[in-house]
Amino acid sequence: MNMAAIGFCCIDVYENIGKRYATGNGVDCIVHLARRGVETALVSVIGSDEYGKEMLELCREYKIDTAHLQVREGKTSVYRMALKNGVDRVHVENIPGVMADYTPTQSDLEFVKGFEYVHTDLTGRVLHLLPELYEAGCKIIFDFSMNKEEENLKQILPYVHCAFFSCEKKQPEIKDFLKKAKALGAKYVVATFGEEGSMCYDGEKFCEQGIYKVPVVNTVGAGDSFIAGFSWGLMCGKDVEECLEEGARLSSWVVQGFNPY
Repeated sequence: MNMAAIGFCCIDVYENIGKRYATGNGVDCIVHLARRGVETALVSVIGSDEYGKEMLELCREYKIDTAHLQVREGKTSVYRMALKNGVDRVHVENIPGVMADYTPTQSDLEFVKGFEYVHTDLTGRVLHLLPELYEAGCKIIFDFSMNKEEENLKQILPYVHCAFFSCEKKQPEIKDFLKKAKALGAKYVVATFGEEGSMCYDGEKFCEQGIYKVPVVNTVGAGDSFIAGFSWGLMCGKDVEECLEEGARLSSWVVQGFNPY
């Protein structure tokens, strides 16, 4: 079992409370999988600064392959963060640094093609590579976050194995949306609803999963950990119901701590 995360990575910095950690949607996901013995790699770019060193240290801690993590002279991408109501994360500002003009090399791309599963998202500057990765047989795990723009769906979903969408509420029209997304090509489409649980559509049936009630310290990483749990289920050959449960269980564990993994 293996997964490469390609695209965006950064350091989340909570200036008002003096905390930070290396992260990124794909980074969080593969850290969780690495803990379970999955072969992982981060394909992205960091700066030559202290924050870049922290990203490398995180990867070394979890034995994540960094052979194709570019290191450039300059600043690692930073997200200035804040907490709302003491627990809910708020993205204040992204300072892109070397991520602003990131482009994977051909060597990076060939490396990623060797992975069965590939995680990426809208911020990773690699959307143009999806057809090539798909043709190479990679199962693409795509995090749309809260973006549901039709243009993006049409461009991306034909090449996606499993698509994840974050929703604030479980609205009645979500089933129609998931049917539409599935029809555009993804094998599985999943929506998460925070405290209202999650839902997956595989083209035949809708499956739903509630959350585990736990004390919440920080909601950061809840979605990424859910994706990691669900992906772990797929890798192990579990059915959709079990994949949803794996996602819910891991997400409930993450929100009880401050870091996203």
